[in-house]
Amino acid sequence: MFDTVLVANRGEIAVRVIRTLRALGVRSVAVFSDADADARHVREADTAVRLGPAPASESYLSVERLLEAAARTGAQAVHPGYGFLAENAGFARACADAGLVFIGPPADAIALMGDKIRAKETVQAAGVPVVPGGRDPELAEAARALGAPVLLKPSAGGGGKGMRLVRDLTVLEEEIAAARREARASFGDDTLLVERWVDRPRHIEIQVLADGHGNVIHLGERECSLQRRHQKIIEEAPSVLLDEATRASMGEAAVEAARSCGYRGAGTVEFIVPGDDPSSYYFMEMNTRLQVEHPVTELITGLDLVEWQLRVAAGERLPYGQEGVSLRGHAIEARVCAEDPARGFLPSGGTVLRLVEPQGDGVRTDSGLSEGTEVGSLYDPMLSKVIAYGPDRETALRRLRAALAETVTLGVQTNAGFLRRLLAHPDVVKGELDTGLVERAVDDLVRTDVPEEVYEAAAAVRLDGLRPRGDGWTDPFSVPSGWRLGGAGFTKSVGFPLRVQDPVEYVPRGAHTVNDHQVTVTLDGVRHTFHRAGDWVGRDGDAWQVRDHDPVAASLSRSGHAGADSLTAPMPGTVTVVKVAVGDEVAAGQSLLVVEAMKMEHVISAPHAGTVAELDVTPGTTVAMDQVLAVITPAEEEK
Repeated sequence: MFDTVLVANRGEIAVRVIRTLRALGVRSVAVFSDADADARHVREADTAVRLGPAPASESYLSVERLLEAAARTGAQAVHPGYGFLAENAGFARACADAGLVFIGPPADAIALMGDKIRAKETVQAAGVPVVPGGRDPELAEAARALGAPVLLKPSAGGGGKGMRLVRDLTVLEEEIAAARREARASFGDDTLLVERWVDRPRHIEIQVLADGHGNVIHLGERECSLQRRHQKIIEEAPSVLLDEATRASMGEAAVEAARSCGYRGAGTVEFIVPGDDPSSYYFMEMNTRLQVEHPVTELITGLDLVEWQLRVAAGERLPYGQEGVSLRGHAIEARVCAEDPARGFLPSGGTVLRLVEPQGDGVRTDSGLSEGTEVGSLYDPMLSKVIAYGPDRETALRRLRAALAETVTLGVQTNAGFLRRLLAHPDVVKGELDTGLVERAVDDLVRTDVPEEVYEAAAAVRLDGLRPRGDGWTDPFSVPSGWRLGGAGFTKSVGFPLRVQDPVEYVPRGAHTVNDHQVTVTLDGVRHTFHRAGDWVGRDGDAWQVRDHDPVAASLSRSGHAGADSLTAPMPGTVTVVKVAVGDEVAAGQSLLVVEAMKMEHVISAPHAGTVAELDVTPGTTVAMDQVLAVITPAEEEK
């Protein structure tokens, strides 16, 4: 076993790998950008090395700086985690050239399976069924030959980045261009392939494990069909769809796919499966790294996959063959991300003011957060993963819903409440899943209303802040007791202009108690308890930022730049594309700008026909949420 391992990643996966290194008695080395100088993974490692400025290209994606950090700390091996350079064959080769062990598959296997076109050809030759499709340079022609709907995919990467489902071939060229931009930004390669889209498919993947002595086994499947915009959000093991015969068949296909590329270490073979015919499965791709969802496999097998990555990389043999693998119970994982469901799942950000993460009693949280963590727009939006285990699926579901209700991340808006409601959806409870279920149900799962008790809790916090502190003299006119010359008023008559989504003049009408971390209010005999921090309150995975509303300032704002003619940033991020200039005439709905955050593109379109009166950004400009980007003066007929 190694003495020292450098973890070439950040956030929750870096913390996860460090945990296993500590358990094995291996010294851990963290790396960090300037933005992560006080991050949790930095504090939990035995030592840490600064890589450089915040942009990933100058820190986590810099092969030279990572190798230098390994040399300075005496690391013998590098664990890449997932994302960044985890599936970069050049990085794996550079590690080998520097005398470091890359804790992952051989560089040639990464290169082969990282090229989705070559990967399909290789596994097809090994007898594994693949999805019909085509590739560059005849991408458009292949798409039209397949017929709509088709799926555009980057050849060089995964994780849903750059994927586009095209149902209308009249917009094919535009969708190809957008997919290329995202692929280039995410993977540095804009090569695409196209595949036939299987309507209402299920996404099922097989975990494989291979040593350097020719032994390859699989550890069962994971169901990853609950996705939004091709991004997995809920994963579970095993799948309710598969019977033992299909599980064995898919497992053997995954093993053959791993053998076909000379694989070593932990990897995942992904299949698309028609829900009405599970035996007709198709190979999609192989992820040559640890998967985000690996904890559900760990919980049903009792194995630590990071530990076996390390042992295999150190030259050890697998302890048993396929017959030694047993699957027990059921596990489900939810990905908690910095995004705001009420704003169309746009990326969010901010400082974590209050953090509660459930653990124990069949629940595990893998997280890179701590109170005070600053969540920005530079890196992936996933903050943590909440995983629940039970003897059966019903128990695991119930435990995960309860765990998400206990999850608190005040200061940063997350999808935890949305995930909790998704797990209670009747089709999810019955196991009737497909990759389009979330999009069909999203309107019923996103909470846009603000319950009255939220305003009551916010008003209670405001009242508490106005109460006198200490034993000194207090101006009686400043106390919210209702006292005035000539008689007393009533506390309950004090009103507060508040804003959550819309301005509300709220008058408290219930009893309440407030402390540093909690506020409890009673309305109509019902008691409601919220977590609180700063101007945030939260419960059951949902959170609300409640701010004072100044109607005078709002009126002035409406008459200025923040009026109907202004285009503002829907999320904190970076402007990547500017398609217009001051003075240009634009049509209603015309695409004007593109803002990118956390690897997500958001197109800013003209709200009406008119003229670009002001343009306050250029490509590369960093913007805050709600910052004015441009002003469009309406055309005469629109005024």
